[in-house]
Amino acid sequence: QARLVESGGGSAQAGESLRLSCAASDDITYDYCFGWFRQAPGMEREEVARISSDETISYADSVRGRFTISKDNAPITLYLQMNSLKAEDTAMYYCAAAPRRWGTCRWTSGYWGWGTQVTVSS
Repeated sequence: QARLVESGGGSAQAGESLRLSCAASDDITYDYCFGWFRQAPGMEREEVARISSDETISYADSVRGRFTISKDNAPITLYLQMNSLKAEDTAMYYCAAAPRRWGTCRWTSGYWGWGTQVTVSS
């Protein structure tokens, strides 16, 4: 069964950096869409960044210029470098992989990790 395992979360002070990693099992192939999502208490889950199957990268407005998503393909490992952290970045961060069909990443048909907590103190 396909799996995604996140690591690298923890606590940081505002302005500091953290790096998240996500290891994908062998049956998740490089041509999937890969993304980082986050969910704060009482809030809806939001997309933070993605690498589409055509290697196009996009970011949420709230993290653009501070976060960087990247991916290694052998083995598949997804990263999220988070710089200049803010208190509002506090959330559970999830890694996801999804097939791309008809030009769209199908996150609801994809795989999700269990999440890693990021807590930023101001």
